[in-house]
Amino acid sequence: MQRPITLGEFIVENQKDFQYAKGELTALLSSIKLAGKMVNEKINKAGLAAILGKMDSQNVQGETQARLDIIANDIFISTLKNRGEICALASEELEEYVAFDEEIHRNAKYVILIDPLDGSSNIDVDITVGTIFSIYRRVSKIGEPPVKEDFLQPGIKQVAAGYLIYGTSTILVYTTGNGVNGFTFDPGVGSFFLSHPQIRFPEKGRIYSVNEGNYIHFPEGVKKFIKWTQEFDENDDRPFTSRYTGSLVADIHRNMLMGGIYLYPQGTTAPNGKLRLLYECNPIAFITEQAGGKCSDGNQRIMEIVPRELHERAPFICGNSHLVEKAEKFMEPC
Repeated sequence: MQRPITLGEFIVENQKDFQYAKGELTALLSSIKLAGKMVNEKINKAGLAAILGKMDSQNVQGETQARLDIIANDIFISTLKNRGEICALASEELEEYVAFDEEIHRNAKYVILIDPLDGSSNIDVDITVGTIFSIYRRVSKIGEPPVKEDFLQPGIKQVAAGYLIYGTSTILVYTTGNGVNGFTFDPGVGSFFLSHPQIRFPEKGRIYSVNEGNYIHFPEGVKKFIKWTQEFDENDDRPFTSRYTGSLVADIHRNMLMGGIYLYPQGTTAPNGKLRLLYECNPIAFITEQAGGKCSDGNQRIMEIVPRELHERAPFICGNSHLVEKAEKFMEPC
């Protein structure tokens, strides 16, 4: 019986599809998968290693950090720094980007943005969490120090994006603009193997994912859409099923495989939305579109928004194209 292809083999075989095929992507994804293995090991032992719980510190968004937030952040920074493919890194956990000025980074062409541990509030109760990453070519001159504008690019400029999901199994999902593929980690062998080739949203979806505890704060159009999903209609196969974990990676991964829509709109408690445009919305949007879905802020394509700051937030609607378009219709001004 032929074994499945490894992530490394897949990258090498498909490197021609990467528009900047110079080997950098192979090295970058190699670093990401290594860091992912290390974070996975920490998560699996969290209850035994006394690294659960919250810290006294807060991140730049004013959110209390989990111990594993800091550990995951340090692992990814140190692992990616050891390669020479990126000149700088921005993390959801850090106020400013980190520039690498060692000699091996001098001619680096890429920057990376990362959410080291998405859904970390779930870690203490053993619910699925993840890591999200986004890769861009720098806009500053190669050989000179990186600048903030290297990160403040619209999502359409991404050259690669992906996530790791740490659940019943650990899966790395990524795209370089030529479809979406998923690789499951085999801890016995220590390698990621292709398990989800050419992921596509099913033609129809019956899941809606939203924190309904915030319902009173949602715009009227979002409220109407949620009510529409709950109504009985045999032609539309409604009502839909509600599924929400509070972990973006977990909700998006499920909906992409089973079909559905995810919403985190703006509201009175989050006037600009809660999710971060650069660290969450853009990479998930790139993956979603490559899997045949659609992402919007309710009015425009997420990946066409020009960011103004590193930690900018945005409303986020993501999933099957027809469901996102339906939600947008409800949100149109009367």
